[in-house]
Amino acid sequence: MPKKTQKQNDEIKEKLEYLGLDLNKIPQSLKKFEPLKFKPTTVYEESKHKQYRFIDVKEIEIILSPTNRLDELKDKYSKASPIYSYLIPDKKENIIRHTTFLNMLKNIRIEDIEKVEEEQKALSKNIPFKVKYPGNYLWQIYYSENTNKYFMIVPTDDSDYSAFFYLLKKKLEKRRITKVFVPISHVDYSNNYFKKSQFEDLENYLWAFTKDWPKIYEVYTKKEELNIHIVGETNVFENVKSAYKIVLSSKEEAEEFYKLLKALFMLQTEVPHYYNFETNIDRHGRIVFLYDNKKIEYKNLTDFIKSQYLETEQMHNSADGDIKELEEKLENLRVIASSLEIEYLAKEKQISTFLECKKSFFGKMKYFFKYSKKSKGSGIKDLLQENDIDEEEFEKKFENRQINEDDEEIIVRKRVKEKENYTIEELIDVANEYYIKETQMRNLLMDINAIKLRNKNMEKKIENASAYIAEIDSHKKSIFEFWKYSNKDEIANLPEGEMEEINVKKKISKVFDYKEDLEEFGIAMDSIQRKALTKEELDSVFIASTNVLDILNKVKTNTVMPKDMENALKAIKQEAKEEERLIESGEFDIFAGKLDDSTKIKMIANKKHRELPKDKYSILELTKNSKQLGYKLSLERVINNINTAVKKIRITEAIPVYKASTEENLNENMVNIFDMNPEKELMQALDNNNSDIYLFKYNLTRNENAILFTNIIFYDNKNKTLPLGMNLSSSVLFEIPIDKVTEINNKTFRIVKIEDDGESIIKNVTMIEYNVENDYE
Repeated sequence: MPKKTQKQNDEIKEKLEYLGLDLNKIPQSLKKFEPLKFKPTTVYEESKHKQYRFIDVKEIEIILSPTNRLDELKDKYSKASPIYSYLIPDKKENIIRHTTFLNMLKNIRIEDIEKVEEEQKALSKNIPFKVKYPGNYLWQIYYSENTNKYFMIVPTDDSDYSAFFYLLKKKLEKRRITKVFVPISHVDYSNNYFKKSQFEDLENYLWAFTKDWPKIYEVYTKKEELNIHIVGETNVFENVKSAYKIVLSSKEEAEEFYKLLKALFMLQTEVPHYYNFETNIDRHGRIVFLYDNKKIEYKNLTDFIKSQYLETEQMHNSADGDIKELEEKLENLRVIASSLEIEYLAKEKQISTFLECKKSFFGKMKYFFKYSKKSKGSGIKDLLQENDIDEEEFEKKFENRQINEDDEEIIVRKRVKEKENYTIEELIDVANEYYIKETQMRNLLMDINAIKLRNKNMEKKIENASAYIAEIDSHKKSIFEFWKYSNKDEIANLPEGEMEEINVKKKISKVFDYKEDLEEFGIAMDSIQRKALTKEELDSVFIASTNVLDILNKVKTNTVMPKDMENALKAIKQEAKEEERLIESGEFDIFAGKLDDSTKIKMIANKKHRELPKDKYSILELTKNSKQLGYKLSLERVINNINTAVKKIRITEAIPVYKASTEENLNENMVNIFDMNPEKELMQALDNNNSDIYLFKYNLTRNENAILFTNIIFYDNKNKTLPLGMNLSSSVLFEIPIDKVTEINNKTFRIVKIEDDGESIIKNVTMIEYNVENDYE
């Protein structure tokens, strides 16, 4: 027998012994097989599992199919045969099957089977946060309702048979019960807790609040107890998302959660102008809903609806009085507007008369006697008479606008007798009714604002007209000149708004959007920094982006100890040695520490360039003989260059920057590196510590001193081929001006991080927000 064949036989024999399978003595449990009477349909997607169960391995039949895992289920099932037919070559067709089985055995590694075993041990203790687990796809377990049996289809054309051989090994063991946690393919929800339509509702409701489609699973415990697991992601702060998980352990709990979601969904969709519920994560990783920073739960839902109903109804009833008051104010302003308009028309007619009468002596006399008799305080009636305007017509026009002080009392909305509880529909009705009133008030306020502005303009025009008439001899004899002069101080129309005050100016500034604006902003800042900063300054800023930052800050804050310098120098020398970048002292490095070929094409954001990356060892002048003092001097030089560089650069847009820390305060004397992406900062903090997190947010105004880590920070540009932009980092170097920052917000939220093993880490995050002022904005 050839040596290679003998070796293969020995390997197969070893694996058979590991499985506990003797091909000469096949156990009766593998020989026994009854038809499954399974009927595959095309309704279900195989990759989307809805049920997960703990199943005793002895209850799972194994059938093998000469197909691939991705083939249609109908083909896989129709071509499948019981495992026994693959173990004994007693027939011609079974000889081929037996050879297939031996090949599968030859290709499997015992380590892979052991990996599945370890995975199942972990699953036996804890179900993963997301339910789905890495080896999930290997288990093709189905259920036949006709025979009440579970079975596993093993496609022999696959390359990974670890789950199959693990199951076979467990079936051959003499243990009484061994259960595996597996997804059940080709089955729908049991509908024990929710109807099919309710599952769809849950997905829609949660999407409305989170803008993320949840995954809903029915998970059965080892004791066959049903739990509903709902997993997804939701925003917890700005654009920062967190995973969440809801476990519903009883029908009552499921119904309460469904009713809570439905009620909040109805309020948010039918009364969106008043209700917009925020989401957060509790200490168990569950999603919670907030209104005015207060948590809404099913147990307080009835009280919430009642309080909202009574509050809204009270505002509704008081709105009638507010509306009448605003209507009265508006009508008074309209009367004033009418009188001002009449007075201005009189001025206009006076100048026309003057221009006509001035043509002759008798005309001048007529003008003098007509207008010299009129006192300054002429009323509306005098003005109407003098200008040939019909008084009755004027009064008729405005009689309905006059306010009668003896009007009957306002009739407010009559509220039904206060009840113990109110329904969602009643709250929605009263909220929508109040919205109509509020809209009416808003429109009245806009009308009042507009007419106040018009009156103010008209008063100014009358004032100018009077001044024009007083000095009429010195002006051109033209009515057009009169119109031009009287309108010269007219105030521009204000935007429509609810403010009753006029001449109120609100500064509108652009809000920076990290995802939308970073590309353009990065290009602009990269161009500025290339022109403004020297090579030494750019190199020094690059050092702040490396792992040297910690010792750099100790030097900057004068907290460095001799032991710190010794350890830092030793660490960077070891790092340089491993990268073959450490040279002898006095040896001249003709490549300046950069052995990369400068003619080699590199890519940044799909753009080609031929530049070399910066080298921290050469920047710090590190050699094998570098001493602590020399290393410290190099770091001090870097600090001085950074201080000089920051003063040269002013950002062209207002931006928010973030820094995550385990400390309650940031040291403003340090070189602080922030990021424009809060999610990146939070994820790094989750990876690097086990403590609660503080997220500091600074709102930088335009022209603030700060350096962005654009492309020029990471590469030299000797060949002038480096693309402009901020493609390699979203970090920002910013020195905190402690005397110019104001805290404006402080809030707490939670964030969930899923580990590689499926376990979850839940952290409390305290966000502290500051506004930063500068002298240039």
